[in-house]
Amino acid sequence: MTDDISSAAASGQNKVENIQFVREKFLNEEPAPVSTIGILGWMRINLFSSPLNILLTIVSVYLIWLIVPPVIEWAFIDAIWDGTNRDACLVENAGACWAFIDAKFGQIVYGRYTVDERWRVDLVYLLGACTLIPLLFEKMPGRRYLALFLILVYPVITFILLTGGSFGLPHVETALWGGLLVTLVVAVVGIVASLPLGILLALGRRSDMPVVRMFCIGFIELWRGVPLITVLFMASVMLPLFLPEGVNFDKLIRVLIGVALFSSAYMAEVVRGGLQAIPRGQYEAAHALGLSYWQSMGFVILPQALRMVIPGIVNTFIGLFKDTTLVLIVGLFDLLGIIQLNFTDPNWSTPQTAATGYAFAGLIFWAFCFGMSRYSIRVESRLNEGTRRA
Repeated sequence: MTDDISSAAASGQNKVENIQFVREKFLNEEPAPVSTIGILGWMRINLFSSPLNILLTIVSVYLIWLIVPPVIEWAFIDAIWDGTNRDACLVENAGACWAFIDAKFGQIVYGRYTVDERWRVDLVYLLGACTLIPLLFEKMPGRRYLALFLILVYPVITFILLTGGSFGLPHVETALWGGLLVTLVVAVVGIVASLPLGILLALGRRSDMPVVRMFCIGFIELWRGVPLITVLFMASVMLPLFLPEGVNFDKLIRVLIGVALFSSAYMAEVVRGGLQAIPRGQYEAAHALGLSYWQSMGFVILPQALRMVIPGIVNTFIGLFKDTTLVLIVGLFDLLGIIQLNFTDPNWSTPQTAATGYAFAGLIFWAFCFGMSRYSIRVESRLNEGTRRA
């Protein structure tokens, strides 16, 4: 009896195992749930994914509701756009006095630069934009020649155009420069000079030669140990006291030198962090190939180190760009300084003048800094494509 049951069970199991199911028609694709795609899906993942995120979202929306509408009302709806003097902005419930910015726009861009010669500043701006913008695109043909022009030729053309005194151009003293012109000159010179100086200082600090290493360490620690405002004050006021009689440097040149040396010390520490992050095997591999010290640094080590510290480099550039406002302490009127100077004009003395001027200056600084930040992210992403893990 038991054998018959076992035999029947085995026969049934064989029949089940012999049954095969073959789908002849595939099911149609079904759309994803509405709550996981589109704006609803994004909100669910980023704004309402947890009780804490829900609370933070509610608080953020409430703060936006409190802040954004009044700002829009002040900056656009109730703003005064046209006017020839303060009377235009003295109306009841007046918002931003953009008429003040329009009236002082020439000084904001050029400072007290000679009015008849402002075309030279415009030409410098135009040449810089036409050279720099194509360099931002990787596939632009002739980028190498544009870079050489920007590094070697453009500074000479800029110096000749802005200062004059040659080629029939009237001389314009740097004391008359101001506004956005001074801000860009100080920032660009500091950025261009600080990177190569910072690289050399970083290499010197890691050098095996004691004299070079101690000199670089002393230089970096000295400049990092004092505030920039002290450096500018020393360069502008104290340095001439130590120069021989009859020897003097232009105030702007002294400021440019001080800013370049100050920022190079910070840049050196950023680059040194990248050098220390490179595995020892990379140095050994470069030596194994028979490369000299400068060849291994130029072809193997530095490209990797600089790629790793792009955020730090750009952060230093952004900080330097914002620190240009400190040149006001030595009598140079940058973008913010020239706006503050115009606050004293009685023709535009209104309750909204200062707020409008600071808002405009902040917008300009934000635009430049945000542009540098976004482009650095793009460069970093492009350079890291070969090192990403699948």
